[in-house]
Amino acid sequence: MAASSSRIMLGPLVAAIDQGTSSTRFLVFNAKTAELLSHHQVEIQQSFPKEGWVEEDPKEILQSVYECMDRTCEKLTQLNIDISNIKAIGVTNQRETTIVWDKETGEPFYNAIVWLDLRTQSTVERLINRTPGRNKNHLKHKTGLPISTYFSAVKLRWLMDNVEEVRRAILSHRALFGTVDSWLIWCLTGGEKSGVHCTDVTNASRTMLFNIHSLDWDPDLCKYFDIPMEILPKVRSSSEIYGLMKSGALTGIPISGVNYISPDFTQILLWSAALVGQMCFQDGQAKNTYGTGCFLLRNTGPKPVMSDHGLLTTVAYKLGRDKPACYALEGSVAIAGAVVRWLKDNLGIIQTSTELEKLAAGVGTSYGCYFVPAFSGLYAPYWEPSARGIICGLTQFTNKSHLAFAALEAVCFQTREILDAMNQDSGIPLSQLQVDGGMTSNKLLMQLQADILCIPVVKPSMPETTALGAAMAAGAAEGVSVWSLSPEDLSEVTSEKFEPQINPEESEFRYARWKKAVQRAMNWETTEPVVNGKADASIFSSVPLGFYVLGSMFMLIGAKYIAGHPHRGGP
Repeated sequence: MAASSSRIMLGPLVAAIDQGTSSTRFLVFNAKTAELLSHHQVEIQQSFPKEGWVEEDPKEILQSVYECMDRTCEKLTQLNIDISNIKAIGVTNQRETTIVWDKETGEPFYNAIVWLDLRTQSTVERLINRTPGRNKNHLKHKTGLPISTYFSAVKLRWLMDNVEEVRRAILSHRALFGTVDSWLIWCLTGGEKSGVHCTDVTNASRTMLFNIHSLDWDPDLCKYFDIPMEILPKVRSSSEIYGLMKSGALTGIPISGVNYISPDFTQILLWSAALVGQMCFQDGQAKNTYGTGCFLLRNTGPKPVMSDHGLLTTVAYKLGRDKPACYALEGSVAIAGAVVRWLKDNLGIIQTSTELEKLAAGVGTSYGCYFVPAFSGLYAPYWEPSARGIICGLTQFTNKSHLAFAALEAVCFQTREILDAMNQDSGIPLSQLQVDGGMTSNKLLMQLQADILCIPVVKPSMPETTALGAAMAAGAAEGVSVWSLSPEDLSEVTSEKFEPQINPEESEFRYARWKKAVQRAMNWETTEPVVNGKADASIFSSVPLGFYVLGSMFMLIGAKYIAGHPHRGGP
């Protein structure tokens, strides 16, 4: 929503850096009304050096932030809005993505290993094999997380084991580790000259090195992964001044809010002013963010609740140094919006994301086609890294429109799976699902989600709740205090509701078929011995093929022998 030229006297403004997996944005909000005044977005290039590997360039990420800042400031100036009214900057970011850099030069030692990356599967299997009972939840009592390729500790361990520069830098005390929030804050606050090396509790809780009870790095966990604590950032709350911008048009502005890509507190504060402090504490309510992946959170209050059904226990936010942490149960799905990018970039089925909705709406059904996009294994509730993507139920009638519909359904079915797990953990069925994120602009997807869940889906008219949450945390920080979080100062946000339009029997039938497809995707990939960088390709590794080749050889030898020794007897 752009501001008109008459909006010159707007009072304090607060900005947010939204650094996601596929793009970076910079957004500026009015602290009094929560109105989005201007923003700019830049896509981020991903590289796939090997199968299952996903990387991004940390310097490109940083440059995209500067570009978005500069362009947004230009747009505000064109609107006659004084950028000196920007009083604080918040950061929300892709989580778990791992960066190690040189604190003396500011140069990254390696590309950022993205949260989706699977290169650590063998490391994870080795770790699980050495736990009592091969238990992937061995560390869950401290971390709230299963041992998985998803989290930062195993990515950092891989860098230490495989990148000589990283190993040498750690030995010479030059290395710093961080997730994307840490990298950006360090660079923006001065880098090698004066950069602040910190993270917030929400990002730290996704590393497998953080104790969610003590709210600090855990020496035993660091010892378990053999990671030196000196390279870790200082853990801070989600709302406090971390440091000041040291370059660009916003020099001197404090960076004072950090929360990860699914900030639950935004929903608490924004869905209705009358329900502040209780909205997501209410029984039967939760929020789902549709981005590159899909992240469903249910607030559990000031005490962590451990899941028995494959969900993560995570820190949702901590709004100030002396404030208590708030926890959440989370279901994480690796591939949501990423499936749209795959259909566009890998298959060429569509040219734009809006085209996907049009294609799918044209047929209104998958015609029995089911798509399990397990490109990075399956996350919640299965935590099965050996799964791989499959498309099944194909007939000669199936076309790209049916596949487009199946891709949208896949996002909804995955959400249904984690919602079922959440209902089992809480014992309280969800009454409606609140949603945000880029994919919520797809109305067909939202309707499909309501149909598959058999409950209403509620989408706020303000789609940027993730970035708005970071801005609110920044604006409310002590020492900034331009954004009031008091109930009487918050505006009620209007929303759009999608009601289920199919009967529950049809929904259950489609969901059962999906579950059947998921089982077909399981145990597809195993970590085989590798020789000279390639899996053993001996023909004798295949028993039927080996028998065939050996049999053929014996027949050929026998035939030559007979040909060379004709029968000598006679009548």
